[in-house]
This record gives sequence, C-alpha cells and structure tokens, in this order.
Amino acid sequence: MTRTIASSQLVEQEEHQAPIITDVYGKLPAQNVERARAFYADKLDLTPYREHADHLYYEVGGTTFIIFPSAGAPSGTHDQLGLIVDDESTVARLQSKGVTFEKYPAPPGASMKNGIMDRGSMKAAWFKDTEGNLISVAEFSQGSPFRHERVNKEDSK
Repeated sequence: MTRTIASSQLVEQEEHQAPIITDVYGKLPAQNVERARAFYADKLDLTPYREHADHLYYEVGGTTFIIFPSAGAPSGTHDQLGLIVDDESTVARLQSKGVTFEKYPAPPGASMKNGIMDRGSMKAAWFKDTEGNLISVAEFSQGSPFRHERVNKEDSK
C-alpha cells in the first residue's frame, strides 16, 4: 500500500511489516528524584513499579511514565502529564493532601469555578509537582477518550 505524504515523498508500507512505533511513555524531569518520589507517593498515592539508574517507573491506566534525574527545569507553562479522574471531587481530595492548584483565567468557551475549568464535556484543573512539572487532572463527561482495548491484528481481520 502506498500513500502520498508530500508531492515529492512517498512512504511504502507492506501489510506484514511491524509498526515503527510499538509503545509510548511519558517522561518528567526531576532535579531531586527522592523529593519527587515522596510527592507522588504522599499526594497521588503512586508507587513506582520499577526503579533503574535513578529513574522511577510508574504505571497508571496501562500507560507508563517515568521520573528521571535532570539538571534542567521544566517550563511549567504547559501540561506535561494528564491524569484522568472519575469526578472533580478529586481536586478537593488532593487539596486536602496539600496539593496546591494553579489559578488560570478561563479560556474562550469555558468557565472557571473554584479553580476548575469547565468546557461542558471536560473539566480540568492543574497543579505543579515538587519539580515544577505542570500536571492536569481531568474528568470527561463521556468517559476517558484515552481508554482503548488492545486489539490483536490477527483477530480483527
């Protein structure tokens, strides 16, 4: 099968070829990995399932993210990790554990109430971890758009 990407560039992929990308994970930098570990354990009730070379491996909902040592600092100006929750009461639960949520003006088409943005189909709030990574907490009225069943290609033919 052939599909055109640009007028001068073609990509050919035969059906029996394995995909180029086989999995995905997120990465969050930490200037102090132990401080980050404590935050994720104490505030989010997350424990790494693996540790290697000062990297902490977490799994949530079938997706892995790692916290790795870094001398750099995140910009903190955009979400670096999104956490899906069942309802907005999670924000109050996290606040009771000492998580401080950021205050932002409502974007066009949304409203803000008690630090939670409401777009109708999605509600979200943001906080920074101890390393300055901006994390979003989101509730989707129709359920998470990120949930999916892993399908065996052979079974779907």
